Parts: sequence; structure tokens; C-alpha cells
Amino acid sequence: MKMSQPAKLSREDNVYMAKLVEQAERYEEMVEFMEKVAKTVDSEELTVEEHNLLSVAYKNVIGAHRVSWRIISSIEQKEESRGNEICDGILKLLDSHLIPSSTAAEYKVFYLKMKGDYYRYLAEFKTGAEGKDAAENTMVAYKVAQDIALAELLPTHPIRLGLALNFSVFYYEILNSPDRACNLAKQAFDEAISQLDTLSEESYKDSTLIMQLLRDNLTLWTCDISGGK
Repeated sequence: MKMSQPAKLSREDNVYMAKLVEQAERYEEMVEFMEKVAKTVDSEELTVEEHNLLSVAYKNVIGAHRVSWRIISSIEQKEESRGNEICDGILKLLDSHLIPSSTAAEYKVFYLKMKGDYYRYLAEFKTGAEGKDAAENTMVAYKVAQDIALAELLPTHPIRLGLALNFSVFYYEILNSPDRACNLAKQAFDEAISQLDTLSEESYKDSTLIMQLLRDNLTLWTCDISGGK
């Protein structure tokens, strides 16, 4: 709880208040008081005591934030390392076993979509050349999966719809291409709507849920596009 204070304090009062809150280790407030003192230097330079108080206030405030930054940075590094490890593991498994051994179109699309997904996750936090490589690998995997899905799977198939959903998210979030994202999502949604009678009972729930997600994204992205123009 902040200390209540008069509307305007004199320079001496601000120095006194700064020393008072220093004793309570309330350095954010100490900074506020000493900033007010510092703004009076046009009329009179800071005394030794005043510039020492100013230095102490800022040193303690930035010190606390530096500790926080170090902790956050350490956590980020650990999480990034663990994320790399997880993605590398599944990508190796997909390339060495799952994709080569799949013969049915739906499994091949599923695994290629999965490959694209994990490269997309890498692209979300990688930067520079690594981020660009991850995005390119995402595009390749999704494109191969899309070619097979369009040729072999019905528009209402949940795997084909799931691929369209994730591919469109990739366009929107990673490539910053809302127009292409909307076109892909709309085409997938419209094609599925036109063939609802082909929906099997077992995939009805999954397919309609993904269609709803496609429609929700379209609504959101269309608003973003309109708002940006």
C-alpha cells in the first residue's frame, strides 16, 4: 500500500520521504520521490546526499529487475532446450520410421501433417536462419500432405480438415499472410460444407469441430484484415 502524500511536497519533504521509504525498502516509491527532487535541479544542483539517494533508489529498483530478468532468461533457455529435444525426437521418428512405413493415404497425410506441426512449433520460437529453416520445412511437409489429401481424402475427412486448419494457422501466424490463411481455410470449409452428406458417423464429431474452428479463425482473421486496412 502506497504512503498517502500531499498533492505537492517541497524538495526537502521529498528528500525526507525518500529516506523514510528507503528504510522500509520501498524503492519504487523512493525513485518517485527522488525523481521529483531531480526535476528541481534547474534552480539548484543536487546535494551529495540527494544524488546518493537517487543512486540508491535506482540501483535497488534495477537490481530487483535484473534478478527477475536472469531468472526468466534461465527458464527460457531451459524450456527452449527441452522444446528442441522434444521436437527433434518426434521429427527423427517421423522421418526414419513413421512416414516411410505408412501406405494408406490418411496415415501418410497424418504423419506429414505432424511433421509440419512440429517444425511449425520450432518456427514459433526460433529466430534468424534457424527460424527460416523451420518455416521452410513446415511449408514442405504441409504442402506434400496437402497434395495427397486433396487427391485421396474426402473434403469432410477430419485429417484433411485438420491439415487445412493447421496449414492456415501457419500462413497466418508464422508467415504473416492473412489473405492466404483465409483463402485456404475458406476453401476447406466450403468444400466440406458442400459434401456434408459424405460424413461418416464415426468422424462426424471430429470433422464438425474442426469446421467450427476453421469458421472461428475466418471470422477473427477477416476482422484483422478489415481492421488493418
